[in-house]
Amino acid sequence: MSHVPHELSEDFPQAADKIASLKTKDAHFANLCDRYHELNRAIHRAETNIEPTDDTHMTEMRRERMTLKDTIARYLA
Repeated sequence: MSHVPHELSEDFPQAADKIASLKTKDAHFANLCDRYHELNRAIHRAETNIEPTDDTHMTEMRRERMTLKDTIARYLA
């Protein structure tokens, strides 16, 4: 399997324990993480032409991923 960039564990390595804890205690946080992971994989598949998409859709996915990451970062702050 190829390396998928922008994984939460890479972006927030110092918060791995907190992420795991919040995912078990907070359903909304868990859903945010699940959606981020799902979207990140979709972006990676598009970028590597496994599942190509048009530029507009790619931009929308990247914006949503950025919004999710910002929300997750606020939880971790």
